[in-house]
Amino acid sequence: MDKVLRGLRLPENVAPGWLVVQLLGSVVILATLLTTAETQPLVWTAYGAAAACWVGFLLVHERLPRTAAGLLAAGATVVAPVISLASDTSALVIGVVMLGRFAALTTPRVRVIVATGCADIALCVLGGLLADVSLGETLGNPLGLVIILLFGLNRRQYRIHLAQTQALLEQTKRAQAEQARAAALDERTRIAREIHDVLANSLGALVVQLELAEALMEKNEDGQALERILVSRRLAVDGLAEARNAVAALRADVPPLAQALADLAQRHQKMNETEVSFRTEGEVRAPAFPVVACLVATAREALTNAAKHAPGRPVTMVLGFEPESVRLAVRNPLDGEPKRGKGFGVTGMRERLAQVGGRLCAGPEQGEWQVLAEVPEPDGGDHG
Repeated sequence: MDKVLRGLRLPENVAPGWLVVQLLGSVVILATLLTTAETQPLVWTAYGAAAACWVGFLLVHERLPRTAAGLLAAGATVVAPVISLASDTSALVIGVVMLGRFAALTTPRVRVIVATGCADIALCVLGGLLADVSLGETLGNPLGLVIILLFGLNRRQYRIHLAQTQALLEQTKRAQAEQARAAALDERTRIAREIHDVLANSLGALVVQLELAEALMEKNEDGQALERILVSRRLAVDGLAEARNAVAALRADVPPLAQALADLAQRHQKMNETEVSFRTEGEVRAPAFPVVACLVATAREALTNAAKHAPGRPVTMVLGFEPESVRLAVRNPLDGEPKRGKGFGVTGMRERLAQVGGRLCAGPEQGEWQVLAEVPEPDGGDHG
């Protein structure tokens, strides 16, 4: 038997709460009408009208919620004046069921529910005064209506809070889905930028060296061509190392910004046989890792572009530490009019700087091509 019960899987919500309440209300009203000892025609007329309103409510509550609420209010109001006239408590039971169910509905406004409840209570008191019953009964019956009205309003508030919680949960799920989608798009953008920063720069420098080797071979200068091929091999090895370092960068510490840029300038000068000068201005400090990674990638891209568009021309890099920002300027002389490439270097630099709140200016400036990157640092970073 225990195995059968464990194997029997029933849904959590076998019967909705509203169905249970309405089924219970129907049973109570039917039992009350079948067991009442009432003989007065006026009271039975009120019972019949209230029962008709309850049946109408059951039939239309899903399709016509406002009409259903009106039927409940009418049924409670019809039976309220005869509560004190009835021979037993049947009228009070029917009135309590109908008013309590009406007060628990979320369709009518609170002021409508309160106004209907006050009207029913007033009619109940008036009926007691006209029936010339005892003061205790005159006041006791309306007290029952007051209690059930408050209970129904409390139930209504609970249902509203539950609906709001469910709506908030759905909204949170949608927001989480949108955040996950945005995070995926950001990750795709980051990966594209990392691929460009590491592979595109290394491969771009490699292409420059191979083009030089090809030109030298055409001139039968095999010795110099071999030297360029060896440089190309070193570039390929360095590119592979940079790709591995990019993967490990999230786990390992990076050198200080000034040292990283100085190493980059020295390596570029060695590989391209181009003079690269680097200096710092202001009080040197250690910016946050995202700023360091951003400015190093910007410098690498700017040097690669300089090797492509102005080979053999000197390059100047200046790292400036302002009180509330860090600036990097990379300049090289122009050979004629600046060429507009089809790559994504400047776009990648601008996107990377935007992620850390920085900005990029790239273009000709007084006979030179200048790449100027600036990243704000309100706290001034760590001095070192």
